[in-house]
Amino acid sequence: MGLFDFRKKKDEMPVLEKDVPSDVKVLGGGCAKCNQLEASTVAALDELGMDTTIEHVRDYSEIAAYGVMSTPALVVDGKVVSYGKVLGKDEVIEILKKVRA
Repeated sequence: MGLFDFRKKKDEMPVLEKDVPSDVKVLGGGCAKCNQLEASTVAALDELGMDTTIEHVRDYSEIAAYGVMSTPALVVDGKVVSYGKVLGKDEVIEILKKVRA
């Protein structure tokens, strides 16, 4: 071990588990379409057995910070995966499976 050995010890390395809940956000002002996307997302998470809370972002400056100009939008783990349309439960399930793979 050198004088400036910045490597982490094996027991200090973070462990990434596949069952860790994802960060899921619905972006939209609270219109009917945004609420439909939120409901579809909740149903998809329930079907997949994922215990994840969904944050509904209604502040347009936060929405614009994601680069979204058309709502509703779905964000998973900080990445915009859909915008400008209402996804059905099955579509959300497919997106979540791709992101989690």
